[in-house]
Amino acid sequence: MKQQISRLSPHQNGKVFGVMMAVTSLVFIVPFALLFALVQPAGKSGPSILVLLLAPVMYLVFAYCAVAVGCLIYNFLQKFVGGIEFETSTDLNAR
Repeated sequence: MKQQISRLSPHQNGKVFGVMMAVTSLVFIVPFALLFALVQPAGKSGPSILVLLLAPVMYLVFAYCAVAVGCLIYNFLQKFVGGIEFETSTDLNAR
């Protein structure tokens, strides 16, 4: 059975994607910060701990805003062009 998504929740989708981006950013930020700290010349300091704390927050905020705006645009355009279409099946042998 074909179905269409008629509405995307901007707040819920933005919240979920923002948290995912913040967590994912830590996977990259922490190793790179450690790497840069190891290759710094003597007497020079590496990135501050503030950068390590601020970057995931910035990722969260920007991802939340981008997804929320994207959902609002989708909700507006869906009325004119139709929603994202997907097909569901209750029969397990229908694959």
